[in-house]
This record gives sequence, structure tokens and C-alpha cells, in this order.
Amino acid sequence: MRLFVGLGNPGQKYAANRHNVGFMALDRIAADHGFAAWRGKFLGAVSEGRLGAEKVVLLKPETFMNNSGQAVGEAMRFFKLAPEDITVFHDEIDLAPGKLRVKEGGGHAGHNGLRSLHAHIGDAYQRVRIGVGHPGHKDAVPGYVLRDFAKADQGWLDDLLRGISEGATDLAVGDKGRFMNAVSLRTAPPRSSKSAPKEAPRPDGKSSSQETPAPESRSALQRLVDKFR
Repeated sequence: MRLFVGLGNPGQKYAANRHNVGFMALDRIAADHGFAAWRGKFLGAVSEGRLGAEKVVLLKPETFMNNSGQAVGEAMRFFKLAPEDITVFHDEIDLAPGKLRVKEGGGHAGHNGLRSLHAHIGDAYQRVRIGVGHPGHKDAVPGYVLRDFAKADQGWLDDLLRGISEGATDLAVGDKGRFMNAVSLRTAPPRSSKSAPKEAPRPDGKSSSQETPAPESRSALQRLVDKFR
């Protein structure tokens, strides 16, 4: 069994914030994979379902970002899980918009939601770091992450959330490589070549476009007659 946690702040006021991209990821997984309706539990919203053969519980803490660990700790104890059974989806300002990385353990890098998780369950959980970009100065970070995604972001954001949902089954069974591949196929799909096929080389080194036309064997009178046929 796996516990997928999305970080964000509860309420419509924050729903489209960059800080809430973890909530968005879980909403997309729940909708695409037919999970049960969201219900209140563990100081948050919970939805249960399956990704392939794996049972997965989705949790969106409603304690506000700074106290996210409290809800996650309650769920972890109830289901008798270890931190290694938990995957946390969160915004990452140190990644460019649309980029994504999976990380096992490590520090919280000043992210208040991760800081709270560290305090309640330790640091051994898995993170899916979802890039939202950096405003350019650390003093501008709080205002930046608590603002909505710009209209210009909607294209890459939708592609990224689709990729996360399509790769969620692989992530649930621990196949990070296939999960990342599913995301990449949405965010950086292979481009089909539209150029003309290359010409096979000729023995004389010339291309067909360079070939000298065959000399005209008909007489001038024959060519004149052809014009009036």
C-alpha cells in the first residue's frame, strides 16, 4: 500500500496558487483513475483507489501548508506505514517551470510543508518535486508561490499534470524511471521528422537533381509537330 500526499493550502482562495500544485496533481490522479469521492479524514481530504494492483490512498492535508506533517503523521500511523511508503507531491522553486524530479530523502530546503513533514515523520519519504520557477529574489518567494499560475503557464501545467497521472501506476510500484518517462512523453514529446528523405548516393557522386538531362534525339521539325498535336 502507498500513501500519496499532495501539499497545498485548503480553500478556493488558494486553489490555483503555485503552492497548491501538489493538490492539483492528486486531483488529476483521482479523476483519471476512478478513485473514490474525497472525504474528510486525518485532518485532510482522503480518496482511496488502486493504481494497477497497488492500493493507494491520496491525502490532501487541510491543516495549511505549515502544519502538513500533522495530517500525514496521523495517516501513516493509522495505516501502519513507514516513511518509505509515502510519496509527497510539492512545488519546487529551484526547478524551472514544467520540470519534475523524484527524490528520496534529504533536506527540506526551506519549504514549510516539507519542514513540517520532517518534524512529524522524518526525512525518509519520497518526494515528487514539481518545478514552478523562481521569482529571482528570495524575499519575493512567499508572494510568488501564493499567487495563481499565469495564463501562459496553463499549457505546460496541463501537460505536466497529465504526465504525472499517466505515470502514477509506475510510481506506485516504485518504477521511477517509467514514471519519469511518462512525464517526459507529455512535456517533451518526440518530434516526427517532416524533412524529405535523404537521397541514396549515386556511384558517380551526383544527386538526381544534378543529373545531366539526356540529349534530345528528335529533329527540330518533329518537336514543332508535337507542339500542335
